[in-house]
Amino acid sequence: MSSGAPSVSTKTTTGHDLDPETRAEVDAAIAQVRTGARSWSALTLTQRRTLLQRVRVATAAVAQEWADTASTSKGLPPGHPLRGEEWLSGPYAAIVALDAYADTLRALAIGRSPLDGIRTGTAPGGRTVVHTSPLSATDGLLLSGYATEVWLQPGVDAATAHREAGLGQREPAASGGVGLVLGAGNITSIPYLDVLYELLAFNRVAILKVNPTQDALVPIFERALAPLIEPGFLRIVRGGGEVGSFLTQHPGIDHVHITGSESTFRAIVWGPSHTPGAAGAATRRRREGRPLLKKPITAELGGVSPIIVVPGRWSAADLRFQAEHIVTMRLHNSGHNCIAGQVVLLAADWPQRDAFLAELRAAYDRAPSRPVWYPHSQAKLDAARASYPDAAWCAGGTRALVETGPDGADDLETTEYFSPVLGVVSLRGTGQEFLDAAVAHANDRLVGTLGANVLIDPVTQQALGDGFDDAVAELRYGTVAVNAWTAFGFLTPTATWGAFPGGTLDDAPSGMGIVHNALLLDHVERTVVRGPFRPFPRSVSSAAHGYGLSVLPKPPWFVTSRTGAAVCEGFTRFRIDGNAAKMAVTLVKAFGA
Repeated sequence: MSSGAPSVSTKTTTGHDLDPETRAEVDAAIAQVRTGARSWSALTLTQRRTLLQRVRVATAAVAQEWADTASTSKGLPPGHPLRGEEWLSGPYAAIVALDAYADTLRALAIGRSPLDGIRTGTAPGGRTVVHTSPLSATDGLLLSGYATEVWLQPGVDAATAHREAGLGQREPAASGGVGLVLGAGNITSIPYLDVLYELLAFNRVAILKVNPTQDALVPIFERALAPLIEPGFLRIVRGGGEVGSFLTQHPGIDHVHITGSESTFRAIVWGPSHTPGAAGAATRRRREGRPLLKKPITAELGGVSPIIVVPGRWSAADLRFQAEHIVTMRLHNSGHNCIAGQVVLLAADWPQRDAFLAELRAAYDRAPSRPVWYPHSQAKLDAARASYPDAAWCAGGTRALVETGPDGADDLETTEYFSPVLGVVSLRGTGQEFLDAAVAHANDRLVGTLGANVLIDPVTQQALGDGFDDAVAELRYGTVAVNAWTAFGFLTPTATWGAFPGGTLDDAPSGMGIVHNALLLDHVERTVVRGPFRPFPRSVSSAAHGYGLSVLPKPPWFVTSRTGAAVCEGFTRFRIDGNAAKMAVTLVKAFGA
């Protein structure tokens, strides 16, 4: 979920560029996990599940410290209403992933497929759909009205999906070697979850290189992941860009996975380009197809995410709720998310366009103030100010709202600002004409293929029928969210996360490969998230049209939720201990949002 670059130097680094002590520590860590790889290969599926349960206990024990440390590091003091973000995107994400992986290991250990008992269906273009959540009563309660589907690549049938689910755990003794995880610096669960995926999807033990922005969390990660560290399945290293560069070229590393920026990816694959000489060498290697990196790499690199607003007849409450929804997509984590919504595609011919824009401006302005904390974010804001001098600024000049037509949107659509910059681009048409134009615009004009969001009221969706389903299928994005934010797919462990298939070493604006995927599905194309257009109690009318009943008056992850911090903490604690009485209190708080 990050486009914050992991710490990798922009120059080619050899062991001679590191001080002897650091080089010795890194070499020792790699040697230890190479030994640990043999031990991992010897574990049975049942033993691996037991190990994950131990990790769960250790992670639960540090959950409070994890959320508090992450909040403080991002400038959110005690009592700040947005500290709940750090509960959901930190320990909550870790706990639900561990539980989902444990379920998959249990199924495989008794000779079943992870897909046994899970509903499948079809989507346009000969695609098989796996309905990946909700899969339990708890999911249905906490996240009522929300669902995820994994769409497989065209031509892959349900029987094949059922037979091949399990990835590396279908052959647990086959070692995948040592993987290097270059951790993201923005969302605290990303490095944790990437390590789990290396182990379980590919049987790769891991070296985790933590981004310096998360150094304060290293002691917490070490305790949470101690059951993996003790037997040599994981080592965590710190350091700057020189350490990251050295690791990518180390002969003891078999595979690299990064979550970061496209520029960092290019520097790793083709070499640095920050000086004329280095740039020339990197360009020659790229032209000749001779990458500097001599080992496989996967990556999640972010992009510019669209929010397509399909015109319909919306009530005043609809306008306000969906405006807050869009503002959440942009301002969560102060905009430092690879999946932050950046470009709203709005119908110029929508009669309610002006009313919606008024609600959007008001919601953008009233959202709680917070620091713009990620390194180099101020430079991104300055770039937006230079490109769009007429932009509206609020919250002390820390948030930009740009309104433009397609002819003036080049910078908005090709620059991932990774900071609070929200654009509104108006396109002609209404109904299916607008939707098709918006899909084509998103596919062809916006950089990246990580995630796209579509907001549409139930009456309009029903009227469009197959035309709407076809439009969703046409979006070339790794996650498509309908009446939800794509980050919900990130948070759901049984969904998949990553770019739309087709990225290459030479052209991978949002990366290559997927992560999370706790059902260990093969042949994945994308995840589709579906949510309720309206919150409770107005969701009852949406449910009457078959589009989901939510019992939440406002999702606790909305930046405008007054009780979000308490509710997100309560959700996490319920995932940890299952205490129904305490959860009842949390749900009461949710109704105070």
